[in-house]
Amino acid sequence: MTQHPEAILRRLEWTVIRRLDGLLQGDYRTLFRGLGLDLAELREYQVGDDVRYIDWNVTARMQTPYVRQYNEDRELTAWFLLDLSPSVDFGTVRNMKRDVLLEVVGLLARLLTRNGNSVGAILYGGVVQGVVPAQTGRAQVLHLIDTLLQQPKLKRAPATDLSVLLQAALRILRRRSLVFVISDFISRPGWDKPLGMLTQRHEAVAIRLYDPREIELPDVGPIFMEDAETGEQIFLDTHDRGFRKRFVEAARRREAGLRSAFARAGADVLSLSTEDDLVREVVRFATLRKQRRVVAVRAASSSARLLGRKEGR
Repeated sequence: MTQHPEAILRRLEWTVIRRLDGLLQGDYRTLFRGLGLDLAELREYQVGDDVRYIDWNVTARMQTPYVRQYNEDRELTAWFLLDLSPSVDFGTVRNMKRDVLLEVVGLLARLLTRNGNSVGAILYGGVVQGVVPAQTGRAQVLHLIDTLLQQPKLKRAPATDLSVLLQAALRILRRRSLVFVISDFISRPGWDKPLGMLTQRHEAVAIRLYDPREIELPDVGPIFMEDAETGEQIFLDTHDRGFRKRFVEAARRREAGLRSAFARAGADVLSLSTEDDLVREVVRFATLRKQRRVVAVRAASSSARLLGRKEGR
């Protein structure tokens, strides 16, 4: 059935955004933070501040956390780096990873633009396929959704290398921005380094898409499986307990590798399954980010008191 951008956005506004407004009470600071470029003043830390702006020298002298406060830009610019490689077309008839990607883009873009911010996108499918210049307004959200609906599902493409997408973003994004990297992160290794560079220059969030069947294979008998990236097919008997066990072990190793890569890059990660409730996961992510900031500030405060005592000797 043909999907229409207006119908998709209206559904998101009524079934997702209204619920989020109620649960987060309109406070999206844990998802979107104003990013300024000019230092305005130093002040004592307040709950919700970005711990990366802590001034450690002043904190050590004052024995309490102090942050650099910046003049916020009047308009926040957000970019979506979108992986549309063949592996995102995996899932069930009801919901595929591409469907989750579309909903996340529509949701975040609308939340941003309704407050006057601009959103744009860089599309990737083995190569960089196009750039949607950043604009504001509801019409821009509809344009993004329509652009994604028009993108063909790739049957074959060059082996996915997310470094290509991330390096393109490093070249294109000159102004400090809020960046969402949305992908299943099924890629050649090495993407963590450019993601780390992106995280240093911008406010970056990785949104990782997955399907539960990529982690634990169901017992459905003999099946043919096809590699979405290469088209290679193999015949498998999922009744085989040994094979299912090896599959789970391989998936766990892959998950551990992803966690390590994200940690090296220093990026916050929101993982979304094709079976997840989007509202619940976004609220959980916002809550975890807030809790991590509180823990980080407490640790910073303890370190500052320790440094202060040492300097006072």
